[in-house]
Amino acid sequence: MAGRPRSFDRAAALKAAMGVFWQRGYEATSLSDLTKAMGINAPSLYAAFGCKEALFGEALELYQQAEGAAPRRLLEEAPTAREGFAAMLRFHAVNYVDPAHPPGCMAVLAAIVGAPENKSVRGLMSTTRRRALDAFAARIRRGIATGDVPAGTDAMAMAAFYATLLQGMSIQARDGATKKQLLATVDSAMAAWDGMVGKKAR
Repeated sequence: MAGRPRSFDRAAALKAAMGVFWQRGYEATSLSDLTKAMGINAPSLYAAFGCKEALFGEALELYQQAEGAAPRRLLEEAPTAREGFAAMLRFHAVNYVDPAHPPGCMAVLAAIVGAPENKSVRGLMSTTRRRALDAFAARIRRGIATGDVPAGTDAMAMAAFYATLLQGMSIQARDGATKKQLLATVDSAMAAWDGMVGKKAR
């Protein structure tokens, strides 16, 4: 006999859960916070998603797909690495303070520190941030290969600089920074690009 079909929209429930985790972080989000936002009861949550940690993993993946697609495209499709980083950073400067969603970046803010029993959640977040760092380094190496970034440039050092910058911008956004302030930070960051490569990219 077939099981009873779910009486809720799983995709909509997952999106609602993502918003709660993004706003409150992993540990500060309770089961009741989730069920209220998702419009379901606890048994339905467990049946559909397994547990809070598994739900968080799916919410983080949805965040990467939904919120990460546009900046990834800007980074990858720009004619030069420098233009790609500038466009990606400016996108985040605007997006981090968009009132349509919680401020900052979920992948940075949702689980930086916490209880020892949630070490696996922090490991998931660290892996997510590491993938972003590797993508930044790969884009810079592509710039070196195509000639718009000078040979000998330390791609990983530059990538780490811009990853650190983005993480700081995310925290500033949560602390109330304005779009104008974050865009000014991006302008300074792109001036730093020229110093790191030793000359203006052509």
